[in-house]
Amino acid sequence: MIDLGALLKTVIYLISSSLLYPVLLLLVALTLVVIVYAGSFFAEWLERVRLKPCSPQELPVLLKNGQPSASVTHRVNHYVRTLQHARRSEASAEINIENLLQETTLKLWKSMDRLRILVRAAPSLGLIGTLIPMGTGLAALGQGDMTRLTTDLVIAFTTTVVGLAIGTMAFFLYTVRRRWIEEDIKNMELATEMLMSDEKRSGYEILKAAANQ
Repeated sequence: MIDLGALLKTVIYLISSSLLYPVLLLLVALTLVVIVYAGSFFAEWLERVRLKPCSPQELPVLLKNGQPSASVTHRVNHYVRTLQHARRSEASAEINIENLLQETTLKLWKSMDRLRILVRAAPSLGLIGTLIPMGTGLAALGQGDMTRLTTDLVIAFTTTVVGLAIGTMAFFLYTVRRRWIEEDIKNMELATEMLMSDEKRSGYEILKAAANQ
């Protein structure tokens, strides 16, 4: 008769053991990913450091002109240029501008999803990479194989360190970039409001001139 409990234990053990190398491979891949994100973060940080200081009173005027400004990031300047193009469209200009703002905002927040996943996934993978070798290490200890136990413990502790390091770095990058994105979205909304107010004002002036005639 088949011992169902022993069979289930064997299957779970095989599944757990087979996950070790995929977890190690994922941790290596996530390390490379977070390094790439760190390089992108550093480039954006340099850009923001070089921005020309601008007071809150001057910023609306700069955005109202619709010209590239050294006081805002390239992301905002690109949005302003696209906004100017959408504003010149003949039909449904207001709807196009509103859709452009929403799509740009959604795209910016979606760009943060990978960092958010790294914050959660990296420590979890590190924990998985810790528990799997601990199980095989305890089995080796029961058999008196100290060399196998030492090797498994080294793998267990290093995967924990790597997972926590990736998660910590990703959390730092996510926190700072979220603040930058919030600032850019605020400037985009301000530029949209300024240009839309000009559009409404020009339409009102046209109607007023027509009424006076």
